[in-house]
Amino acid sequence: MDLSKSSKKEIGAYGEVVAAKYLKKHGFKVLDRNVTFKIGEIDIVAKKDLVLHIVEVKSIACNEFPDTRYGSSGLYSPEENLNYLKIQQVSRVGQWYIASKSWEGEWQIDGITALLRRHDGMARISYFPHIV
Repeated sequence: MDLSKSSKKEIGAYGEVVAAKYLKKHGFKVLDRNVTFKIGEIDIVAKKDLVLHIVEVKSIACNEFPDTRYGSSGLYSPEENLNYLKIQQVSRVGQWYIASKSWEGEWQIDGITALLRRHDGMARISYFPHIV
């Protein structure tokens, strides 16, 4: 898939698709996507081993994957948007989701970053469990 003419919104949507596939491949069951409340949105809600996972996805397109073997690549990283304020907002929206579903089990906030190569849509996924 060529992402070279894709908007930021399209890149983000594609990153969420790739993130959902990653979660399924790693044993999660995706229950909901793009759940919206007045106070915000949840990108992905998944379940694994009786734990509900509220997942925030951050994506960025790049021409080539950075070589990080020797430290920082100098390229902007999608992890930079998984900051304290964003995580707190996702946590509040997660609480609304939990209440709306009357969920009484364990739940957690996770993060996924997707580095997407523009010319072919290949992805490099990083999963950050329990970021709160």
